[in-house]
Formats: sequence, structure tokens, C-alpha cells
Amino acid sequence: MLGPALGILRDRQFRLLFLGRTVSLFGSAFAPIALAFAVLDLTGSASDLGLVVAAGFVPQVVFILVGGIWADRLPRHHVMVVSDLIAGSAQAAIAMLVLTGVAEIWQLVALQVVRGVASSFFFPAAQGIVPQVVSAERLQEANALLGLTRSSTAVLGTAAGGILVAAIGSGWALAFDAATYFLGAVFLLGLRLSRNLTMPEQNFLRELREGWDGFRSRAWLWGIVVQFAFVNAAYVGAWAVLGPVVAEDELGGAAAWGVILAAGAVGTIVGGLIALRFRPERLLLWATLSVIPFALPLVLLSFPAPAVAIGLAAFVAGVGSPLFGVFWDTAMQEQIPADQLSRVYSYDMLGSFVFIPLGAAVAGPISTLVGVTETLVGAATIVVVATLLVLLIEEVRTLRRRGLPDPKP
Repeated sequence: MLGPALGILRDRQFRLLFLGRTVSLFGSAFAPIALAFAVLDLTGSASDLGLVVAAGFVPQVVFILVGGIWADRLPRHHVMVVSDLIAGSAQAAIAMLVLTGVAEIWQLVALQVVRGVASSFFFPAAQGIVPQVVSAERLQEANALLGLTRSSTAVLGTAAGGILVAAIGSGWALAFDAATYFLGAVFLLGLRLSRNLTMPEQNFLRELREGWDGFRSRAWLWGIVVQFAFVNAAYVGAWAVLGPVVAEDELGGAAAWGVILAAGAVGTIVGGLIALRFRPERLLLWATLSVIPFALPLVLLSFPAPAVAIGLAAFVAGVGSPLFGVFWDTAMQEQIPADQLSRVYSYDMLGSFVFIPLGAAVAGPISTLVGVTETLVGAATIVVVATLLVLLIEEVRTLRRRGLPDPKP
């Protein structure tokens, strides 16, 4: 099944992009577990953990539009290299603080801000670069393989991260993450992209407006972004902040949480394999339906159900994640002009990320006020309602893959 799809790896440009992303993502899979339990070991506070998680997202809200403009202006692989080096340095500093036993919450927050700034430049460039290294007819395969490597590294990384944190502590896991950022930058440096594919420097506000016009003119685009503004805030706040707390109190700690996350990552591998072969005509309809299962693990975590049951629910949700991601990215790359792609992606990311810091920051206090169970059920409800509402937009239900004829009335 994978033979024809893997043939894209024979292309040097895509292979270097693939390797650079794979190495960095493997290390990054350690980071959520390592950082979460570093904070819990330091203060034991869900609110402190929420602040640290939020600190990584706030700069993305502030700088993501700037990152999109520079990713359209400059060679996108150069933007990615510099971003990797900065993020790796921030993670290395956190690792040193944790390993030497002198870490304080304000230091972790400040360094997560630095990493967040780097991410705000990296992601628009990473999304915009794919059509530059593969042909239009291979976009879905390329997106699926990039998603599949993200899933595969998550399986290995989260499982190994949970074991490593439980065995020798979170500092070494964070140090490993830093090293993989640096190695990933080495692979990306090998890419050779034509400067003709970059945009000449113009007026900053004009470039910003061009990206906004490309974003607001498509109802399917802004509608799904609004959906994910609420879905991401609810899901990240509940899962990333309250999940480790429930695991620590009820499920056995870091090792159990690592197994649950790994089960979700296995689901993303299955979803990625499906995305390699399944080519629906209505990309956005299938993408949206793939989001509904995200609510399942939140509901089971609220009881909490046994770790095995939560892991199975995380697996089902994991299958949906790459299906949404691959179909969404392919639709974006087919529908948006190449010279605007990073800027339009930056508006996508801004809208999708805008409430994540709030969701992460308030998850702990809300759970203290109304209870962990009620907070998790509320988050699951937001995921389902927001997803069903976006189906009211006609283009979400009917937009067809480019190159296919529109159905006759």
C-alpha cells in the first residue's frame, strides 16, 4: 500500500524536508510530558502548568502574522532553520535549569515565550514550503507523509518520554528535544529553493492586507478557523493541563499518561495511513467530520475511566487528527495562490491559536471552581457544538478537490 506513496521520498528536496521535520518532531514529542511533570514536580500546581503552557502560545498569537509575511518574503527553509536554532536554544536553557535544580516558574514561562516566538515564524514557512518541493498532484501524499512522521515520532517519543521522565526525570528529555531542533536545522540547510519563489519586500501593511483579503474572501476558510478557535482552546486547556493532573492523582502518574498519549499517537499513524490512500472529493466535509471524535477522550477522562479506556478513546480521536490535517492542508494548498500561502496560513494559525492561551490559563482555575469532571465535560461539549455549527456553511459541505468537475445541478 505504501510503495507508490513512499516514492516521493526519492526526491531530494522533499527527503531533506521530511528528515528535518522527522528529527525535530521526535524530540518535540518528549517535550509536553517532560515540561508538564517538571512544573508539577516544581510546584504541584495545575494553574502554574497552565501558565507555562499558555506562555508557549501567546507569542504565536502576537507574532504569527509577522511570521507569515517574512515566510512569503524570504526563502522559507531559511526561516525554518533560524526558528529551529532559536527554539532549540530555549529548550536547552530549560533543560539546564531543570537538571541543575534551580528552575523557577518565571524562567520556564520566559523561555517558553522565546520558543513560541520561534514557532510563530516556523509554522507559516513550514506549511507554505510544501508546494515548493513537490508537484501539485502529489500534495496529498506529501502532506500525509509529513503527518505520518509526526504521528510515528509521537508514538515513540511520548512512550519513551513518559518512561524517561519516570526513570530519570524531565531535564534529560528536554535536553534531547533541544538537540533534535539543532539536527533538524542541519537537514533543512540542505534544501535548494529558487529565490524567484519568494516575494519582494513591499509595504508591511499592504502585505498584511493582501493576506487578510485572501483569508476573509473564503467562507470555508474563516468558518473552520473560527471553529478551531474554540475547539483548540477547549481541547488544549482540558487535555494538556487537566490530563496530567488526573493522571498524577488517579491513573498512576507520568508512565500512565505517556501510554495514553502514545495510544492517541498510534491512532494518528492509522489515520495517516488512511490519508495516504483515501482521496475524497469533498475534502472539507471529511475533514470536519474527523474532528467530532476529539470529544471522546475528554469525556472518559472526566470520570475518570480506566487508563486503558481513555487510551482507546485517544486512539479513536487520533485517527481523526491527521485526516483533518491532511485534507485541510491539501485544500489550502490547492485553493490559495502560492505567493500568499504563508500569509493566509498565518491568519489560519492566528485564529486557531487565539484562545489557546486563555483555555490553558483558565483550565486550572475553572476546575478548582466547578470541578475537574465538569470542566472536562464542558470542554467536550464545546468541541462537538463548534464542529456541528461549521457544517452549516455550504462550502464546507460541498467544496470539491481541484481538478474534479463540479457536479451537475
